[in-house]
Amino acid sequence: MSTLNDVARLAGVSTMTVSRVINDSGHTSPVTRARVNKAIAELGYMPNALARQLRSRRTKTIALVLTDITNPFFTTLARGVEDAARTRGYAVMFCNTDESELEELEYVRVLIQRRVDGILLVPATSSSGSLQLLHDHGLPVVVIDRRAHSWQVDQIRTDSEAGAYSLVRHLLDLGHRRIAVLAGPQNVSTSADRVAGYHRAMDEQHLPPESQQVIFGEYNEASGFEMIQRVLASSPRPTALFATNNFIAFGAMRALHAAGIRTPEDMSIAVFDDLPAGWTFDPFLTVVSQPAYEIGRQAAELMLGRLASDQPIDPRTVVLPSALIVRRSTAPPPPENAASSWEPTAATPREAPSLALQTSGPTENHA
Repeated sequence: MSTLNDVARLAGVSTMTVSRVINDSGHTSPVTRARVNKAIAELGYMPNALARQLRSRRTKTIALVLTDITNPFFTTLARGVEDAARTRGYAVMFCNTDESELEELEYVRVLIQRRVDGILLVPATSSSGSLQLLHDHGLPVVVIDRRAHSWQVDQIRTDSEAGAYSLVRHLLDLGHRRIAVLAGPQNVSTSADRVAGYHRAMDEQHLPPESQQVIFGEYNEASGFEMIQRVLASSPRPTALFATNNFIAFGAMRALHAAGIRTPEDMSIAVFDDLPAGWTFDPFLTVVSQPAYEIGRQAAELMLGRLASDQPIDPRTVVLPSALIVRRSTAPPPPENAASSWEPTAATPREAPSLALQTSGPTENHA
């Protein structure tokens, strides 16, 4: 087995120079670096990764903690993280919490014990338990997709409130006035923000409270299916739905199909989050699309930049734009439900949660 001395001898340099090239530390001329790398390749030299980690106190590993790795949004985001990390010589550990705060805390404890260099975290809830634990151990963190309340950490996400507003405005412009929103958990910032965007668009039209239906559930297909049962039991029935993520939309569309309700002829549906290109031959859903890959890539860059810096870096927040993509799942309401049959009421402050369909708590953005 080749040694560091063998590489230095073949390259005609000192062992210190070989060490600098391997660890990418200190100044080494391009010619010398090329000569050392050529010697490493010829000898098949494998640096002792464990020894390097012990000297540098770095493992060259970061962790990505996601709430649902099966969601195509997070799958694409994970690829962005992995691609960026690989170019800098870092490995990525993936953890899936299933939207559970308890599982998230357990993963964070394990990752701290494994001495990862930093954690990219999609928080399961607005609770600060994991962030407190990471702060106590001095471990760098980047919060992804959701907002970290009152914590001075790097964050990257899209503007959920603005994206939701654009989707609901699209439905309103088509003539819909009874629009139900199928939301995720109320204690998750993306859900609260998307409901806030919904209310802003509806309030601008001075619509009566009975036209604003909010149901909080979970970010999964089963919850979307269950929430539709409540929508179909309501009277008057909504003419359009706003699903706050793609899995909720999948469940909702399955329930509508089972009930014999056509989309968009009988009920339009608009969704926050698109499917990756290539997942479907004929894209159907009107969506707000988030740049999932770019969110992941930039999240990794924020972390790796912090790890590479010798100086303190102030916390950074990056908010990326989303895009409204109009497809065939949205259309004007049936003639008997057209906007002309509605008389707008004067705008009044919302003093209570909108509609009895809401499961719990206020609908305002409490994130």
